[in-house]
Amino acid sequence: MLKIWGRVNSVNVKKALWALEELGLKYQRIDAGMEHGVTKTPEYLRMNPNSLVPTIDDDGFILWESHTIVRYLCAKHAAGTLSPTDLRARADAERWMDWAFTFQRAMRDVFWGLIRTPAEKRDLKAIEAGRLQTEKLLPVLEQSLASKSYVTGSAFTMGDIPIGCELQRWMRVPIERPRFPNVEAWFERLRERPAYRKIVDIPLS
Repeated sequence: MLKIWGRVNSVNVKKALWALEELGLKYQRIDAGMEHGVTKTPEYLRMNPNSLVPTIDDDGFILWESHTIVRYLCAKHAAGTLSPTDLRARADAERWMDWAFTFQRAMRDVFWGLIRTPAEKRDLKAIEAGRLQTEKLLPVLEQSLASKSYVTGSAFTMGDIPIGCELQRWMRVPIERPRFPNVEAWFERLRERPAYRKIVDIPLS
């Protein structure tokens, strides 16, 4: 059985777990990271020298980096559907997977400041700067979704997974958000998926 190390409230772990759930694969999850420790042990560092989560062990094949894990799982188990086989369609999906890290960097101070920092220690200027930076990125996604149900077209693919996880944090942090109707409609389509509700759209912590 595939093993995955990581905590359920990590946005990057959620990406791998969501892919596993969409694929209907059996797996064993081991708590690791932050309050769970584990990632700095010699055993873990032999698997992942970055001391980060997630890491998977698929029948002896060790892999880290969340988006690479998603690509690997989808290519192995859902080639032609979640993992497009057409070169251009695959590049389109991977573009949005990579862009998710741009979104994550913009959101970092917002999420950490409001969710993982005590109120008396929050850097309100950094939070506001992050909010504005994220807000400037969202028209890119809004425009792309104007004529599509999902980021690459009419079908859900691996391209939706990383940015779908990142967007959930934006939609759930306690801030005022401008309206982006296409993005909001896409978010609701993702929420219709049982795996998304189970793994991704859970309370932030």
